[in-house]
Amino acid sequence: MARLTTVLCAVNGPTETDVVLGLEAPGTGTTVTRRCGDLAELLAAAAAGAGTVAVVSADLAGLDREAVGRLHAAGVRVVALADDGPPERVRALGVEAVVAGAADPLLLDAVRDTAPIDDPLATSEIDLSALAAGAGSGPARRGSVVAVWGPVGAPGRTTTAVELAAELAGLGGNGGSGGRRRRRGAEARVQEAALLVDADTYGSCLAARLGLLDDAPGLAAVARVAAQGSLDVSTLARHAPVVEGRLRVLTGITRAARWPELPASSLEIVLATARSLAEWTVVDCGPLVETDELLMYDTRAPQRNAATLAALEAADLVVVVGTADPIGIQRLVRALEELGEVPVPVTGERIVVVNRLRPSAVGPDPEQAVTDALARYAGVDDPHLVPQDGPALDAAVLAGRTVADLTASSPLRTAFAGLAERVRRRAVVAAG
Repeated sequence: MARLTTVLCAVNGPTETDVVLGLEAPGTGTTVTRRCGDLAELLAAAAAGAGTVAVVSADLAGLDREAVGRLHAAGVRVVALADDGPPERVRALGVEAVVAGAADPLLLDAVRDTAPIDDPLATSEIDLSALAAGAGSGPARRGSVVAVWGPVGAPGRTTTAVELAAELAGLGGNGGSGGRRRRRGAEARVQEAALLVDADTYGSCLAARLGLLDDAPGLAAVARVAAQGSLDVSTLARHAPVVEGRLRVLTGITRAARWPELPASSLEIVLATARSLAEWTVVDCGPLVETDELLMYDTRAPQRNAATLAALEAADLVVVVGTADPIGIQRLVRALEELGEVPVPVTGERIVVVNRLRPSAVGPDPEQAVTDALARYAGVDDPHLVPQDGPALDAAVLAGRTVADLTASSPLRTAFAGLAERVRRRAVVAAG
């Protein structure tokens, strides 16, 4: 005798009765083991192993990518009933199947589908390229994602992210205007050169660094839209205004306590959509990459460092930033070891940047001293060295502008221009 498919039903309104009667009919090979009144009850039943398939209403309160991911983590496939509205939005949540309603003849087949979930700890795979294309009429472009990360101790992650994004956007060359920034919410019809994303959930500061008066959490806003399966390129562009030339900025959370608003399941979609908005997406990441040991027992608990881990996993290139002094080099060496042990696959090629290079901290030949130390203790033989130029950086921070836009002749700007060129070359090699 064939094994019955056990179903958890969380359907709104009178349609629930029709669904239950249809799945309980003789010969269907399915049985409803739990009728759930809300999402919380559905998640609890899934965690208890009460069913292998969940049939849910597309408008079930609280249903988003994170909730679908929790169902998948419990080994439960999800079939959504989309009586009204576009099925594309529901598919973007990561469900396995979308049917028109209880009377849809495809409902029974969708429930009985025995295809396994490839990764029970993650949301199901969806067509991210199609999602990123959004409402656009043409095919989705694919830009590159660069994650800027480094250890604790303020090694210059934000400075590196800002200046790298500015160089990739052409500021200081033929892309900058040389004047005070103009803000515009341009339509996402032309792919911008660079998008700068503040994903630091400990010390978000890009808005203040670039002199933006409205400190709205743009990343949290688009993450909420992504969780509902509604994020497209135009929506992302509205929340990431152009601050200069072809450089857009997606500001971060205004308080560190708001970190639960940036789950990995949403950041995955945000960064995938960003590839269609900008040729280069530069992500300023937080310093910590470990998972919370006290929460490891609960797979449904939000993870404190999910935003950083999602950025590192999505990145085509990872720029690891350290400081040119004995403490900074020691932290950098340890950080490179930690990067190889993070709980997500980090496949992007790494470029090591040593910031604030000066003889007073490492001796009369700082370039050779730093290069030798990293080669000996970390196996890094080609670090990118950035000299200290306090006056140029102070002037840029005071003006709320980039060094590339304000002081193009600075050796600091020259070093970051070289880093941008190195990133471009590495991206071409990685794509090839």
